[in-house]
Amino acid sequence: MRIARFSIDGNVAFGAVEGDKQDELVLDIIKGIPFTDFELSGTKVPLNKVRLLPPVLPNKVVAFGRNYAEHARELGNEVPDAPFAFFKPSTSVIGSGDEIQYPSFSQDLHHEAELAVVIGRLCREVPRERVQDVIFGYTCANDVTARDVQRREKQWARAKGFDTACPLGPWVETDLDLATASDLTIQLTVDGEQRQLGRTSEMIHSIADLIVNITEAMTLLPGDVILTGTPAGVGPLNVGDEVAVTIEGIGTLTNKVVKRG
Repeated sequence: MRIARFSIDGNVAFGAVEGDKQDELVLDIIKGIPFTDFELSGTKVPLNKVRLLPPVLPNKVVAFGRNYAEHARELGNEVPDAPFAFFKPSTSVIGSGDEIQYPSFSQDLHHEAELAVVIGRLCREVPRERVQDVIFGYTCANDVTARDVQRREKQWARAKGFDTACPLGPWVETDLDLATASDLTIQLTVDGEQRQLGRTSEMIHSIADLIVNITEAMTLLPGDVILTGTPAGVGPLNVGDEVAVTIEGIGTLTNKVVKRG
């Protein structure tokens, strides 16, 4: 099931996305929230009549860096022996169709296409055999990065945590199992030109590795998001660019880059 979060007439709701053709998609509004048992209301609205919001509002976004060997090498970094985590604040999250605001303190903004894992239940110290049980679903992400700031400041809080630096969407796909999610095509285009192309099977540390690793240290809450790393091909974004992340079996996350006002 594809579950979207949206706004219509000033109201925010979740809905199940139905249909195959983009211009014919409809939302069956969900009663309540999707992290518990829920029912579909039967009330349906066309997707093109609503504003898509970030599919979840995470308490925290845990991101893992250098999790694809070719990407680590293209930036001159060593491949880490263990998962390498950092955080993006909830205030960095935007949805599909929202604008990425080019930060005033950077002159080298980069795109990074990523598979995002959405957590479905409170969990801590998750054993490997229970990882599937804590996953709600998957969505597309763009770990937007001020590369010059990242290099200059030697830590990543401002470079990866500024407002609008974490596009997520367009919805959460809940029907993918762990094995399927571990071998999907992931690609990114800028104004229709392909910049990144890889498969999630190229991850150094698997989805299960990442969840086991981070829950050894902290509790994850329903709606928390894990970013699993980006394949090679990262590169610059400019004001006016339209950047799109497409992941097989999930959908396409599209955002335009604008000058920060």
